[in-house]
Amino acid sequence: MATWTLDDICWDRFDGTKVSDAVIRAVKAAALVEYNSADYVTYLRKVFHDDPAFVAAAETWGEEEAQHGRALGRWAEMADPAFDFEAAFAAFREGYRIPVDATESVRGSRSGELIARCVVESGTSSYYTAMKERTQEPVLRQIAAHIAADEFRHYKLFYEHLQRYRAAERPMLLRRLGVALGRIREAEDDELAYAYHCANIGADRPYDRARCAGAYEEVALSLYERRHTDRLISMSMKAVGLDPHGRTASVIGAVTWNGLRLKQGWKQKRAA
Repeated sequence: MATWTLDDICWDRFDGTKVSDAVIRAVKAAALVEYNSADYVTYLRKVFHDDPAFVAAAETWGEEEAQHGRALGRWAEMADPAFDFEAAFAAFREGYRIPVDATESVRGSRSGELIARCVVESGTSSYYTAMKERTQEPVLRQIAAHIAADEFRHYKLFYEHLQRYRAAERPMLLRRLGVALGRIREAEDDELAYAYHCANIGADRPYDRARCAGAYEEVALSLYERRHTDRLISMSMKAVGLDPHGRTASVIGAVTWNGLRLKQGWKQKRAA
């Protein structure tokens, strides 16, 4: 059961003067991705078909993710009255689908699937925490706070089930680490980029994946501080089975942060 509803949001406090066009465009894209949880629930039902406890948890997770999309979509329509959330979502669904027909995890094992889910929740929890702390718009700050708390709770949910499957499957450390790093790299895949395209450019226009991915990433780079990326890495390393505050996590955290700073500097230089 959701811990909050759209009725809990103070919509009348919206102040469009306190948010940039870039953030509005990123929120539109995020709304479509969050709202698309039904396909992931279908996929997880099939992968974990004989685990009713996990399937029930995944269904609740999916409902809460969809609520995130509705909240972000409603906010985006307030920030940009020309934006039609349902129409943009329909276009996104038409052009982007995950492999819902799969009967086994695309990660190679159930433990791998749950590691990947933990990584996703690590990223979204960190991202919406950064958004909550950096935005000045009151309604978006409230929505982001709710979503960040949900995503952290979702991480704990997937992590709890991961412990069962890791004990049964006993995957090697390199395999676990490979799944986690691979899922982190997938943040630059078509899902967010195509959502950005449908939300801001239009599915009837030519799709430039690199441009759309870069535009979304630019907003994330503007929001993140070192503590946000460190949190993402430490949570991901915990899912892998490594010390979240150990040397490996510290090294990966430093490399990640420095890489993001270099990328942001390169983008700013190119823009100038």
